[in-house]
Amino acid sequence: MSTSASDPTAMPAGIDHDNLVRWFDGAVGGLSGGSLTFDLITGGRSNLTFMVSDGIAPEDGGRRWVLRRPPMGHVLATAHDMAREHRIISSLADSGVPVPGIIGLCNDEDVNGAPFYVMDFVPGVIVRNVEEAEKVPVDVRSRMGESLVEVLARLHDVDLDAVGLSDLGRHEEYIDRQLKRWRTQFEKATTREVPGVLETHEILASRVPVQQGAGIVHGDYRLDNCMMSADGEVAAVLDWELCTLGDVLADVAGMIAYTDDRTTGGTPPPTSVDGFPTADQIREAYARHSSRDLTHLDFYVAFAYWRIACIVEGVYTRYAAGVMGDQDDPRLITVFGQRVLDLGQIAHEAASRLPRVA
Repeated sequence: MSTSASDPTAMPAGIDHDNLVRWFDGAVGGLSGGSLTFDLITGGRSNLTFMVSDGIAPEDGGRRWVLRRPPMGHVLATAHDMAREHRIISSLADSGVPVPGIIGLCNDEDVNGAPFYVMDFVPGVIVRNVEEAEKVPVDVRSRMGESLVEVLARLHDVDLDAVGLSDLGRHEEYIDRQLKRWRTQFEKATTREVPGVLETHEILASRVPVQQGAGIVHGDYRLDNCMMSADGEVAAVLDWELCTLGDVLADVAGMIAYTDDRTTGGTPPPTSVDGFPTADQIREAYARHSSRDLTHLDFYVAFAYWRIACIVEGVYTRYAAGVMGDQDDPRLITVFGQRVLDLGQIAHEAASRLPRVA
């Protein structure tokens, strides 16, 4: 849905048009009291993301931006920190990791009901499903897969002191902290019994490998969280809301987990199309671009399944409560609810196969 001042009845949830026009005019200038359109980008399932346009076609000099804000309704205190996302993206601007340019951050909730930040729109394509993936030539798909892994390894090698992010979070005991965090988030979010999730937590907590240093962990790194160029390069890494410092192998495992259609609710992921790397090929590519030891990567994959189950339970709860802006769809309540149950079972099976830590 899009809206402008001339269409006040079609205002998307999460947008105060007039206040935002005034904010944008001050941040980017040149609006001269004109209108803006706001289109909800429906790919996200957590923070709300809007395409913002001045209504002029890009070929005629029109401008576009992207606005991010928390979901509507009650949100967990640490889960939707706009200032943190803004800081991370800003700090990575000259790191070699492709990110959008930042326009500004607004913490004044009187403007739009919640904090938000705005970044430049990066041209390209986000490949979200099989249909979109099949439109990409096979050789470009192959390059996309390689570029994704290259950029991930580059992110993991960023010098924390050089980009000013060494104090973003604790460096050590990442998995232990994540296990505690996501169990807490799960228990706060869930309103039902979900078999296997708490049992899997106990298994994982008893088998955590020794962490190999600390780096930037994106937290949700996969094809559909990156803007890709026409020639298959990562144009911008997006969706930094789960980013922190710690054990970077969790990102590699997350990429692997998202090649499994059970992770995506039974719908084949876009990376299932020929040309994109398999789970084994992701592992091999990362080994080429990084010196980290991947001996215990199976632990991280089991952890990834479990963590995704905890995250999706929060999304399910928000859909069930009707606080996902204009994305509310009764069918999605069932889809996300079942997805959590499936992920809980997969995570438990994967964790049960892990060897005990000596």
